[in-house]
Amino acid sequence: MASYTADIRWALAAGEDFAAGRYSRGHTLRFDGGVELAGSASPHVVGKWAVAAAVDPEEMLVAALSSCHMLSFLHVARLAGFVARAYRDHAEGSMEEIAPGRHAVTRVVLHPRIEWAGAAPEAERLAALHEEAHETCFIANSVRTEVTVA
Repeated sequence: MASYTADIRWALAAGEDFAAGRYSRGHTLRFDGGVELAGSASPHVVGKWAVAAAVDPEEMLVAALSSCHMLSFLHVARLAGFVARAYRDHAEGSMEEIAPGRHAVTRVVLHPRIEWAGAAPEAERLAALHEEAHETCFIANSVRTEVTVA
């Protein structure tokens, strides 16, 4: 159906000690449209060897789920006859131990706030639109992480 790519680049810097684990986890992510991001492991995972200002994989997963939900939601809301003017979300992911020594982002809570032009859906209809968006979101369909809308 479709293929997606990302180019990831990392290199050991002068003076770093790979064998001892004393090396920066900072790297570069580049996408097919030319966008380049600074990436790193999470400071929660590797402490001082992370680049705090960079995006970590866990944040990218949370952002991917939020972005996909938003895009799916805008589509289903439009098809239902509603007009969204603005959409914002503060998504939160939780990491948990799922087995000894194994961790996963097990839960992502989305906090979408939508501004409507014209009539807004009532609470029950809004919840149904979010559920439909969740069911059609490619990323949500690709992960085992529980995703909820608060």
